[in-house]
Amino acid sequence: MSSLEASAVAVPPAPVRPGVAARTWRAVRSSRPTAIGLAIVAVHLVVALLAPLLTPYHPTTGDASHALLGPGADHWAGTDSYGRDVLTRVLYGGRYALGVSVTATVLTVALGAVLGCAAALRGGWLDDLLMRVLDAVLSIPAILVLLVIVTALGTGSAVIVLAIAVVCVPQVVRVVRGAALAVVPQDYVTAARARGESTWAILRREVLPNITDVVCVEFAMRASWVVLLISSLSFLGFGADPPTPDWGLMVSENRTAITVVPMASLAPIIALATLVVGLNLAADGLSKAWGVDRIREGS
Repeated sequence: MSSLEASAVAVPPAPVRPGVAARTWRAVRSSRPTAIGLAIVAVHLVVALLAPLLTPYHPTTGDASHALLGPGADHWAGTDSYGRDVLTRVLYGGRYALGVSVTATVLTVALGAVLGCAAALRGGWLDDLLMRVLDAVLSIPAILVLLVIVTALGTGSAVIVLAIAVVCVPQVVRVVRGAALAVVPQDYVTAARARGESTWAILRREVLPNITDVVCVEFAMRASWVVLLISSLSFLGFGADPPTPDWGLMVSENRTAITVVPMASLAPIIALATLVVGLNLAADGLSKAWGVDRIREGS
């Protein structure tokens, strides 16, 4: 056996870790906050999907003769100034919030994970240049960047998803890069480089599988911020266009009548708050169960 073959045999293989589903199930069983958070998010998902079956009203069609009604047998949460059923708009608003938020979060975490791993793996001038550019982006308030992008490109779901990605990708890159830096010096990564594997192959086979827990926690935590950012844009008039059922837009439209029909503003606020709390509980629970220190990873 040649010395090269002997060294190849001596290199320990990448550690075999349980799958994401198995580790998630153990985290749910061992962490009550995780179970509660995931249950809240699951309820929101089910309600959003079954919205057409849960209410007989249309979310954008109103009746002026039934405007500004309080809670009653026909309208459990009352109606808004246009005579639209508030509960119906809240239920359908979950569809918009979850749809746009999940799309934006998936794009954000995917780009951030790839860039963070690539920066940690390649190092050198590429890592320094990327981090300095991201630091410059992070120095600008997020809501200001969002408003500039939406003002320049117009409103719409695609523009909002792009704006969210620009704002949130730098934060994901910092967290994922911090986790990847602990994996890059391992022997199995060194062996992959010695075999002449490409950067993408090493990233996909050796690095990403060993930081899956960090990426999953970052996804849950980032989703809560994305939901808030999208609702903030709608509240300011730069997000969903009327009469789209959106929680932030509902609060903006009904805030002037909050003393007359308080549920028209409180119902979307409660829905938004419970979703964000659920996502935060899930992220915190998974972080503790998997031993992920987001502060250390992002430093």
